[in-house]
Amino acid sequence: MKEMKVDVCVIGAGSGGLSVASGSAQLGVKTVLIEKGEMGGDCLNYGCVPSKALLHVGKVAQTIRKADQFGITVGEPQVNYAKAMDHVHEAIARIAPHDSQERFEGLGVHVIRDFGRFVDSHTVEAGDTCIKAKFFVIATGSSAFVPPVPGLADVPYLTNENLFEQTEKPEHLAIMGGGPIGIEMAQAHARLGSKVTVIEMAPTIMGKDDPDLVDIVRQRLVAEGINLLEGTKVAEVSGTAGEISLTLEGAEGSSTLKASHLLIATGRKVNTDGLNLEAAGVDYTRGGITVKPNMRTSRRHIFAIGDVAGGPQFTHMAGHHASVVVREMLFRMAAKAETKTVPWVTYTDPELAQIGMTETAAREAGLDPKVELTQIGGVDRYIAEGVDGGLAKLVFDGKGKLIGAGMVAPNAGDLIAPLGMVISGQIKLSALASQIVPYPTHADVPKRMAGAHLASYLFADRTRRLISWLLKLPA
Repeated sequence: MKEMKVDVCVIGAGSGGLSVASGSAQLGVKTVLIEKGEMGGDCLNYGCVPSKALLHVGKVAQTIRKADQFGITVGEPQVNYAKAMDHVHEAIARIAPHDSQERFEGLGVHVIRDFGRFVDSHTVEAGDTCIKAKFFVIATGSSAFVPPVPGLADVPYLTNENLFEQTEKPEHLAIMGGGPIGIEMAQAHARLGSKVTVIEMAPTIMGKDDPDLVDIVRQRLVAEGINLLEGTKVAEVSGTAGEISLTLEGAEGSSTLKASHLLIATGRKVNTDGLNLEAAGVDYTRGGITVKPNMRTSRRHIFAIGDVAGGPQFTHMAGHHASVVVREMLFRMAAKAETKTVPWVTYTDPELAQIGMTETAAREAGLDPKVELTQIGGVDRYIAEGVDGGLAKLVFDGKGKLIGAGMVAPNAGDLIAPLGMVISGQIKLSALASQIVPYPTHADVPKRMAGAHLASYLFADRTRRLISWLLKLPA
């Protein structure tokens, strides 16, 4: 067996692992990167990129479908599902070179395409290579969780890991799970012409989001013909390819649902199997590897980042964790992961974006939240584009500090970030309110939210009395 001695060994070539490997190598640090699967990880190959590409195709189809409201007669779009998937794979292919083995080897990273497992706290084996390193970074991510439903193992089903390999449009797509993945794929497929049913065991879809904002998304999904079965459990699955039967249990008793395809979108499980963490003395649970705020594990020289470290499972969090690790590990600067201003987006149409605490979370934490609402439908740019509805919400604690924000509107994910700077204390709401934004743009939304908050103070009786007194002074 070959032996290597390096400064940094990264296990996993997803977003977080690639960021650490790239940063380390460019700082002149001897780095090895281990990856058994596809470079770029879940986000590039099975998650963020392909799902957003398919959502875009669905949005194009829906734009054609709605064109008559703007005086353009087109008719029902004819969807070539295989070509839609071609677009998905073209998007992946265009981004892939940035995450490729060749690029990272060009940066000076030694890439090993095999599975890595700990032998002891300072040694990892990958294929025929034994790697000894000063620091290790575990970035193995997560994968689709398949629930133990009777009969499911004997039925052909889809997850995000094989959905995008399909070339024939599902006639009736049943989706187990009403979280972000399930809801995004439900809308995409409904817009591409599939009949879609979503089965969510919890009382509501998108349970981690603000209920007021979710309700607007729900109304849109139902209006587009998606059948939402909330508070419903899948008790059993049977059938064969193209003819799948699901036994459901809900408030009204048992029923049977027939579908041509079944997509499992019931959450994620962390990828720790086979790492032999016990040999390294690294503590972990079913929810992920136990880490401190600086992403160090129970072994100081071993870090864990991204999904495998538990917590919010977002690509942007993996990238953030990577920056924390580089500062801690290489610059020896104290750093810790941000937890209060984590943004997340469900890329439906309209998008639902949140940052910080929701009203529900703040109430459960005993923070006595105060809420301010802004109707987004009144923003001039949205009116010009024929967008109805939309809602934005600011959440303050009992002392008047902004602790969370959310909005549901087209492009909400692009608009939520400035409010995170307010929550973190980098800027004040007054800075957003006084910002000059081009007219008419969607960027007016956070400005309008801030302005609505300050208006209650600006136009208060005390301010009116002050103005009245000032008017008595000489000009």
